[in-house]
Amino acid sequence: MTIRQAAGDDGDDVQDNITETGVDNTRYMDEFFEQIQEIRSSIDFIADNVNQVKMKHSIILSNTTNDPKAKEELEELMAQIKKTSNKVRNKLKIAEQQIEQDENLSTSADIRIRRTQHNTLSRKFVQVMTDYNNTQTDYRDGCKKRIHRQLDIAGRSVDDDQLEEMIESGNPRIFTQGIITETQQAKQTLADIEARHNDIIKLENSIRELHEMFMDMAMLVESQGEMVDRIEWNVEHAKEYIDSAVADTKKAVLYQSKARRVKSFICRIHKQ
Repeated sequence: MTIRQAAGDDGDDVQDNITETGVDNTRYMDEFFEQIQEIRSSIDFIADNVNQVKMKHSIILSNTTNDPKAKEELEELMAQIKKTSNKVRNKLKIAEQQIEQDENLSTSADIRIRRTQHNTLSRKFVQVMTDYNNTQTDYRDGCKKRIHRQLDIAGRSVDDDQLEEMIESGNPRIFTQGIITETQQAKQTLADIEARHNDIIKLENSIRELHEMFMDMAMLVESQGEMVDRIEWNVEHAKEYIDSAVADTKKAVLYQSKARRVKSFICRIHKQ
């Protein structure tokens, strides 16, 4: 076997390795984008459920009597949001860990694409969950105002601080103390107060869970902010590197052209 043949065989092996690496990388990116699409669809699903929650809140607060069906549907929506949001959070955290590992090994364009996609989805997820948290807080305020109004109707006046203490006590009987419930209207009023109080207790559990999720995601988004700054720095310095490379290339072409002229001149002298 000649040296040229050996070199040719080695070149074929290298080319095969490059081809296999390219195929594997393409397959990996396809899987990544498929996962990204699944997460995006889940976030859109949460956003749609949050809008439905808002409508249920409006219906429940506008009803003069307790509506078990509306509350059951509301609880089902909240359960779906909780389940899906936990899945999204876990997927984003796993993807973040994988990207960090790969960033320590390479700075390829594919990794930067994955980082950008992940950052975008993380921020979108936080925005949707922030909207949900605000929705829950607004509903709590609405329930609190409803309780305050019903207590006034029942002849028991309390200020905002006293009402907050009553709610925080977690004891629904505290609302019935000193109130005469002889009439049907009075009984209905107290039933409504207790129902709103139960709603607030459930809401506070949901808000606490959301707070834990926010703390977890806030750290992720904060680290992404640092990553965005680093990416911008890399982009700027990449531009400087490209400009420098172009200048070096022009110099190389110039030197090569001069070298050819010198070589041609030497050949002419030699022939003479």
